[in-house]
Amino acid sequence: MRKWIGKLGKAAGLTRQAFSAFLRAGARLWRETSGGLRSRARSAAVQWTLIARTRAEAGMSTAEYAVGTIAACAFAGLLFKIVTSGEVRGMMTALIQKALKLAG
Repeated sequence: MRKWIGKLGKAAGLTRQAFSAFLRAGARLWRETSGGLRSRARSAAVQWTLIARTRAEAGMSTAEYAVGTIAACAFAGLLFKIVTSGEVRGMMTALIQKALKLAG
């Protein structure tokens, strides 16, 4: 490592001690900068996670639309069948006739 530092220092025109101090300062600056970047990245990740967890789903997906539509159609068909049956038709007719007798 010392040979490497010495050779690079000579190539840069610096003494071994000056180049070693330069490397230490660069390493310290890198640690401080990368620590700042890590904390900012961590902060952004936490923020996005909180947004994703607290945001309610805006609506149904395509598969949910299909299932919901089929269920609504089945329920509408069932209600139509019940309302048009003879028993319900008789009850509705009796209810309307009773209301007309009370009114007039």
